[in-house]
Amino acid sequence: MGTRFLPLTKAQPKEMLPVVDKPVIQYVVEEAIASGIEDIIIITGKDKRAIEDHFDASPELERALEQKHDAEALSNIQHITNMASIHYVRQKAPRGLADAIYCARHHIGNESFAVMLGDTINVARTPLVKQLMDAHQPLGSSVIAVEKVRREKFKDYGMVGGRKMGDRLIEIDTMVEKPGPGDSPSDMGITGTYVLTPAIFHAIEQTKPGRNGEVQLTDALKLLLKREKVYGYLFDGRRYDVGDMLLWMKVNLELSLSSERYGSDLKEFLRSI
Repeated sequence: MGTRFLPLTKAQPKEMLPVVDKPVIQYVVEEAIASGIEDIIIITGKDKRAIEDHFDASPELERALEQKHDAEALSNIQHITNMASIHYVRQKAPRGLADAIYCARHHIGNESFAVMLGDTINVARTPLVKQLMDAHQPLGSSVIAVEKVRREKFKDYGMVGGRKMGDRLIEIDTMVEKPGPGDSPSDMGITGTYVLTPAIFHAIEQTKPGRNGEVQLTDALKLLLKREKVYGYLFDGRRYDVGDMLLWMKVNLELSLSSERYGSDLKEFLRSI
């Protein structure tokens, strides 16, 4: 419900909060497309209709831009509408990430698929999802993005342990959700981007709801581990979590400063104050 962003999210979903010059959810969709994904399912819920409207056609706006001869703005909004085949499935209640994924099972069928969070921006030369897809291809198993986590942050992550298979790949044998500093199997934390096999759906069916009645994906992955191998991938890039107000402000500032269009003017302004 985006309660950490109130009153900003009183009338709009947090996935539509702007970062630099576009909403967070657009960064997510653009990463999927840059990774070669053409078929995208967005799991929405009550009061998230703005997401559907953002990626839909807007004939009145397009006509107004044509009349103003604003070709750049017109091209930008037409690109948003046409860049991928996007479908929407509603999660009828906020029952957790695993339950949200389960809502897409009929569309996905018997294929492996990527999962991306709607409030996370990944910046990398090779899109993070593409890195996971490339790791998944020879393995045929689920691959989840991990990153090194500071000890005091273990309590905020699902942490994994296992056998290293090179510089970036880990064959996971242990998962602990939000452990204490002395209870984590390693310093590798799950970041929220996944390539999963369809076997995850059976694991979700067997997963009991946890805190707040939510079905946690980490719990489902623990069950999946009993049936097939799951790997962690230490990705190359930077992850920006837009999970609360201060994080959102920091992401806006950092990405605005690195923007070709706005960066130099913004730096000059910051120097002036």
